[in-house]
Amino acid sequence: MKIRAHAESHVVELDDGSCWQIFPGDLATTLSWKPETELHLAPSGDRVSSHVLVNGTDQSRVRVIAAGEDWPDGEVKKVLKGG
Repeated sequence: MKIRAHAESHVVELDDGSCWQIFPGDLATTLSWKPETELHLAPSGDRVSSHVLVNGTDQSRVRVIAAGEDWPDGEVKKVLKGG
């Protein structure tokens, strides 16, 4: 899948029409994304996100949840603090 829109730093829309919120701690990873960046969506096994987006070129990963959903209470702060 490729990026259709990435106007807001924390939300990405893919060419399949799906929209995903990017985990705040992973935003820096998306700075190198370009419209032609090939991304793959995969289920996530962690407490914070339901899925990960994987960059097909460098295999970097960002945690995501469907746009409009809320991050789990307390988990974002806990992960960002290194816990």
